[in-house]
Amino acid sequence: LKVRVVRSSPPSSQFKATFQESYQVYKRYQMVIHKDPPDKPTINQVRLVPVSFEDPQFKSSFNQSATLFAKYQMAVHKDTPSECGEHEFTRFLCDSPLEAENTPDGPECGYGSFHQQYWLDGKIIAVGVIDILPYCVSSVYLYYDPDYSFLSLGVYSALR
Repeated sequence: LKVRVVRSSPPSSQFKATFQESYQVYKRYQMVIHKDPPDKPTINQVRLVPVSFEDPQFKSSFNQSATLFAKYQMAVHKDTPSECGEHEFTRFLCDSPLEAENTPDGPECGYGSFHQQYWLDGKIIAVGVIDILPYCVSSVYLYYDPDYSFLSLGVYSALR
């Protein structure tokens, strides 16, 4: 048995070289130990969308995301429809005091507020609302389709 400690942030060359193999071990472990289905969302099914009504991806997915938020709030938190309408969704999870910023030494996506959308079969099944800052990522909120609660998307999102 050989154990290696490889730097994940910033990713070392060893981390990059073994990422896919490590991911496959993780996925097999999740399926065997935690009974995750093989079609649990993968990296390719997660989109990081800036929270901006000027961003085409954000605008095109807004209604689907707001509808999912309402479904989650009513099922999980027992909110009434008036407590989780489009206005409440926008105020709670779209309006942000952070300004988007792109710097040469920063991440490719830039700094600011984002919706990390989890897609399956062409529809959003979860959204992680996150702030990406120079020295941290802050998880603001996560909501998901209660029909997919068996995927433990909150745990998956936190680990991701």
